[in-house]
Amino acid sequence: MPADINLEKFQESLHAKRLGRRVFFSRKVKSTSDWAKKLAKMGAEEGTVTVAETQTAGRGRNGKEWASPRGGLWFSIVLQPEKKAREAAKLVFVASLAVAEVLRQKHGLRTETKWPNDVLVDGKKICGILAEMSTEGEKVNFVILGIGVNANFRADDVLPESVKAHATSIEKEIGKKIRLESLLKELLEKMETVYDGYLEHGFAPLLEQWKKYAEFLGRKVIIADQEETLNGLALDVDLDGALVLKLDDRAKKRIFVGDLLFADP
Repeated sequence: MPADINLEKFQESLHAKRLGRRVFFSRKVKSTSDWAKKLAKMGAEEGTVTVAETQTAGRGRNGKEWASPRGGLWFSIVLQPEKKAREAAKLVFVASLAVAEVLRQKHGLRTETKWPNDVLVDGKKICGILAEMSTEGEKVNFVILGIGVNANFRADDVLPESVKAHATSIEKEIGKKIRLESLLKELLEKMETVYDGYLEHGFAPLLEQWKKYAEFLGRKVIIADQEETLNGLALDVDLDGALVLKLDDRAKKRIFVGDLLFADP
């Protein structure tokens, strides 16, 4: 996001009633999600958005570092869904579907959703999503939805060696830079539509739409977490958000946590 963005004009042009009612922008923060979490604890309303030009301590799942160089779109949203915690955890599907649809419909990219929280283009990560919750039992106080989109840079040039071989960006895919404030506007508008649909109709129709982008289904995958590594065929993602894996011994296993890697090219 350019440092001189006019937030008042941005919000006037935003066709969303819920998301983006308050937008806070900073040139540099440790983490937009930590910033949003502080605001939520101070009583920030649902739909509050924090955006940064760069993050110095961005993170992905399981505390992994998320590189956030200038030129990317790094933002977090405060949500307060009237859902139980196990249902609110599915908000990563809301965000990944919205990103996949915007990048395909508005920017012509062949996007894929990847369980549980990534968006890919031609098998390479272009967006990562992280949902963090504050709960009391099953009651959800708030959810911080963090979204990072590789946009106006070339992954080969600026991302760490450990990730750049498996990452891409909008600029690399379409050969030009885009207006980040326009992308943020598109994503917030689409995300609100998907989010409202989820609140009104539940997870099933959202999941059905999400699976249309899930090209990993039917492929051999490797699922790794801190305790074990599993090999098998990705059969489905069920209504609990679990990956259904057919193991090499033909047994089926439902997996809720893990990193999905492709076993075949």
